[in-house]
Amino acid sequence: MKYTEQDLVRIAKRENNNKRKYLVVNRLQGKHIPVKPCEAISMFRALADTLKGRYEKETLLVIGFAETATAIGVAVAAELGADYMQTTREIVPDATYLYFSEEHSHATEQKLVKDDIDRVIGTIDRIVFVEDEVTTGKTILNIINILRKQYSEKIAFSVASVLNGMDETALDSYQKYDIELFWLVKTNHAAYTEIAESYRGDGRYIICKDDIEPEHIVIDQSASESDTTVISQIARPILQNGKSGKEMAKPEEKAIDGMVHMDYIKINQYMDTRRIVNSVEYAEYCAWMYQEIAARTDLHSTQNMLVLGTEEYMYPALFVAKKFEEQGKDVRFHATTRSPIAVSTEDDYPLHTRYELKSLYDSKRTTYIYDLQKYDTVVIITDAKGEVREGICSLVYALKVSGNGHIVLVS
Repeated sequence: MKYTEQDLVRIAKRENNNKRKYLVVNRLQGKHIPVKPCEAISMFRALADTLKGRYEKETLLVIGFAETATAIGVAVAAELGADYMQTTREIVPDATYLYFSEEHSHATEQKLVKDDIDRVIGTIDRIVFVEDEVTTGKTILNIINILRKQYSEKIAFSVASVLNGMDETALDSYQKYDIELFWLVKTNHAAYTEIAESYRGDGRYIICKDDIEPEHIVIDQSASESDTTVISQIARPILQNGKSGKEMAKPEEKAIDGMVHMDYIKINQYMDTRRIVNSVEYAEYCAWMYQEIAARTDLHSTQNMLVLGTEEYMYPALFVAKKFEEQGKDVRFHATTRSPIAVSTEDDYPLHTRYELKSLYDSKRTTYIYDLQKYDTVVIITDAKGEVREGICSLVYALKVSGNGHIVLVS
């Protein structure tokens, strides 16, 4: 399928980021905007198609960039039958890292697990980096330069991205370094800052992380089977005014009051793409996860549902969402994110309501989810470990404010 800039690109306003004031929001990517799983998967496969047949005689390692390109990276690796790993900002137990920076990001430090690169560097011919968007190419050059300095092996490099906004100077530098580039849509960023600054930023900003009561959520992570938890009496959220000072409407009382029924499903197998995985085996793992969820939760009466990933953990949620979609359910998929994006009431603006949360991975970290709606069932799929109650409580409250009463937590 052919894609155009108009098909995919929406411009949003970054918050508190003077390095780059705009954010390119891809409406089919499934990160910030809820998307039909089939549409996201189709776009990811189209990107993989740009690479097919190019490196059939080479052993590839595909690396996806956290947090927005982790699902794209797995999908591309699976189509190519290649091994896969992702960059990360999280702590990986018992690992040493290669560090590099993402200069325009709100969270600049990125890293790769060095131990796994050490293990395979002598067996691979080419590393293919996968991104949602390449604007200047500096971030990827940073990590390529580190890899070339670290290892004496002759490794070739390629970059595949859904969007490419590199100018002629940046394209020439990649040609000089013999780095091949692939993309679905070429973009021109010249007007993006002006577009972003034209928006009012007067959407709904709802804080769901302060004055909540996590003692009302009990998650027995030692359980081997699904447990049912009832969540109630969680404190009301704080609503901030939009940047215009416009008074925000409060959530409907019926959306706040009442009980939330939550099923908890513990996953006893775990594959971590922060370490190198075989993409075929990873797809099989995701299929197993879907079977576990389908078998252990009664979703027969569910007609419309949301499947949510958390931060870097996106592909398993997307895979599960696609499987439920294939069963005839009306499904949407997106994920929590570290990205603080302004929201606005304009019809042509991509995001209208922002929920500010505590991260499941670190309760001191702020994360966000955008434009939640009411569904029959919401399935949260996360790889967060340890003490997650505050983060879960925060996310569940945002879902409760949005009118959702049946939630399935998978971790």
